[in-house]
Amino acid sequence: MYPLRLCGDVSIIMKITATVITFNEERNIEESLRSLAWADEIVVVDSRSTDSTVQIARRFTDRIYVRDWPGYSAQKNFAAEQASYDWVFNLDADERVSDELCGEIRQLAQSADAGYAAFEMPRRTFYLGRWIKHCGWYPDYKVRLYDRRAARWRGEFVHESVTVSGKIARLKGEIRHYTIRSASEHQLRMDRYTTLAAQEMLARGKRASVLRLLVSPPATLIKSYVFKLGFLDGVPGLAISYFAAHYDFLKTLKLWEMGKKRSDE
Repeated sequence: MYPLRLCGDVSIIMKITATVITFNEERNIEESLRSLAWADEIVVVDSRSTDSTVQIARRFTDRIYVRDWPGYSAQKNFAAEQASYDWVFNLDADERVSDELCGEIRQLAQSADAGYAAFEMPRRTFYLGRWIKHCGWYPDYKVRLYDRRAARWRGEFVHESVTVSGKIARLKGEIRHYTIRSASEHQLRMDRYTTLAAQEMLARGKRASVLRLLVSPPATLIKSYVFKLGFLDGVPGLAISYFAAHYDFLKTLKLWEMGKKRSDE
């Protein structure tokens, strides 16, 4: 593995570019970029925000690009292409790098094995006033530190992820995810994401059925709340499980609607 830049007052062994894509993230972007102060450079790619996102970002970096929205993977790949260095650390605007993760990067720089193309790390989510430990939301490992020569973002509509050609190592330090702040926000966001998910399924040739509409949502609820121990997360765990079931229902219903519209054309 290539040695990494040390966090803190230690000499730089390998340089890393941190990338963040944004759209109307004025409430999140400052803390997100502040948690990336250890990076050798920060690249922000904004999708023509109408709030103060770009102005806030300029306090932390002059590497800011404003362009139309091409999709999650395309935007993140564009950000990586603008990096001055081959090692890229990607962070979403509503995420933070924990002190523990930064400290682990320091340890890696001092004693690293050879041959890794990327690193994945757990992500812990703060939801409705508490850190979620179950429901399938934790540890939620994400590949975020990668050699761009051996990795690329994939996923045309939603649920983008990094495809890596090479070995992936796992870190213990967490990314902290400050996501949905209210039930109303969750409902609004879910409407957008279920549309994207249905479009992705339709593009892959998937079709909806009455049986799936009947069976899949309650099965999702039971899986999240019982088998993935959502009940241990209190009311937020119950909310996550119900929203997961509703997400499944909306996604499938929209897929049925899109398929019907296509067949009627």
